[in-house]
Amino acid sequence: MAYKVERTEAEWRQVLDPAAYKTLREFGTENPWTGRYVENDDPGIYRCRGCETALFGSETKFNAECGWAAFSGPLAEELIERHEDRSQGMLRTEIRCSTCGSHLGYLFRDAPEELGGWRYCVNSVGLRLSESLSSAVS
Repeated sequence: MAYKVERTEAEWRQVLDPAAYKTLREFGTENPWTGRYVENDDPGIYRCRGCETALFGSETKFNAECGWAAFSGPLAEELIERHEDRSQGMLRTEIRCSTCGSHLGYLFRDAPEELGGWRYCVNSVGLRLSESLSSAVS
């Protein structure tokens, strides 16, 4: 699949630290409760660390007590790709950034109904929190 942002593996290794590369490009998962955004309540926009696309607003973040950052939905549905994942002996829905194809985490149908019922379970290492939609890359 062609993405708006494409890089060679060498280029990805240059722009991502080893932990981000392992998660975003090799479909890894950070250990639970270790991510910087798991318990973060600061306002702003969560962007893809791979390409800086704005993905989630802080107003959709909630405490799912699952060990990873949890959101009830993206800023727009077309920002997230969904892929069937049958690894680990189970069926899950993987979520990726639709701009660069980076692996973000998984989608589960176990959030409270008042939040829409969906939990976007995201690795903190795949995100960067900015102050607003117009914030410059830092």
